[in-house]
Amino acid sequence: MTYRALIAGVGDFARRLEGHGLRPGDRVALSIPNRPEFVLAVLAGFLLDATVAPLDLLLKAEERADILADLRPALLVEATRVERFPAPPPAPPPAPALVLYTSGSTGRPKGAMLSHTALEIANRSWGGPVIGLREDDVLLAALPLAHAFGLNGALFAPLLAGVTVRLVERFVPDAVAEIIAREPVSVVPAVATMFRRLLGVPGFRGGRRLRLGVSGAAPCPWDLAEEWRARTGTRIVRGYGSTELFRPISFLADDPTEHPECVGRPIPGVEIRVVDAAGRALAAGEIGELLIRTPAVMDGYLGSEAETRSVLVDGWFKTGDLARVTPDGYVTIVGRERERIKRGGYSIFPAEVESVLLAHPDVAEAAVVGVPDTTLGEEVAAFVALRPGVKAGTDELIAWCRERLAAFKYPRRVTIVEALPRSSTGKVLKARLG
Repeated sequence: MTYRALIAGVGDFARRLEGHGLRPGDRVALSIPNRPEFVLAVLAGFLLDATVAPLDLLLKAEERADILADLRPALLVEATRVERFPAPPPAPPPAPALVLYTSGSTGRPKGAMLSHTALEIANRSWGGPVIGLREDDVLLAALPLAHAFGLNGALFAPLLAGVTVRLVERFVPDAVAEIIAREPVSVVPAVATMFRRLLGVPGFRGGRRLRLGVSGAAPCPWDLAEEWRARTGTRIVRGYGSTELFRPISFLADDPTEHPECVGRPIPGVEIRVVDAAGRALAAGEIGELLIRTPAVMDGYLGSEAETRSVLVDGWFKTGDLARVTPDGYVTIVGRERERIKRGGYSIFPAEVESVLLAHPDVAEAAVVGVPDTTLGEEVAAFVALRPGVKAGTDELIAWCRERLAAFKYPRRVTIVEALPRSSTGKVLKARLG
């Protein structure tokens, strides 16, 4: 589809939505796969000054019903039909451009409201200094477009830059590897799980025009980035962001600087602070909560002023992540404050234990959580998925950790699972563990 055809198609889709009664300020929910119809629908919603809310296609019926009850849309647009709902009066202008629901990895999904201004600032930054989109780039859109990373990084940013987007309806490693190898794909935004599965495709070596991988949505381990570079000859640009604020911290495509343990540093226009529990700023190298100030932050959570006030304070977004910052501004994420395990008076951060488990040659995936313990308050529990064809047992994995971690840190409980529960963007759903 050319850009001329895209513009005409958006106009046609907008007239279709108007015919179903959509008004400026209404909310419209989209449940459409990664197809051209999704692109037409979201842009048509923008054209009509409606608020668009993409829904994850993997939601269970009860999960989807909960989100629709929270969203209260005027229309639900699916691949083959449009359903009208009783809806509240349209929001006064300017209505939010988007409502994006958080993954619910640690609790109930929340609807983050994002303005057109926030989207434009974030995506011009993404297409500019972060990945440096070029006129002849072809960007692969295999990420689910219903989520912030896919919608912004694989669709909005390249459309703003006027480059080609190669839509992929569903990520299937063998099929995507063939697309990268045979077609002129130059930039691949993906989550770490997708990169790892591509590397598992026999004979995969990247593509003739591939110049860059870009990770997001979940941490990308340094060993994975190194393996990708060794196999494909290209770099994975790592970074940090969330549904509420898209990619405020990142390494940059045109800057070769790398720090394996870091996620990058603030992009132009973004400020950060690390503070203690009392909100006092900490010095470089000290661990505290990461606060971010950016013009690309959400306006708030839909229908939840209290939750909005808890994370947006005087223009600063409280990430809930514990971090430390080098003197030259590079950020290391230590863990989630809410995931901190308090065992017998000691604090344990799951990321540290997970990294030790992932260093075991038989371990493919690992997640660590705290579970209630009557004596210690909490105990460290690990959930592990093994690589195909190996037989490491729980005792062996506990011993591996005991040799490499302080006595209070290593997991006393290890459960071997077939696969960790993940969202459609690859984020581990820790709320389902334990």
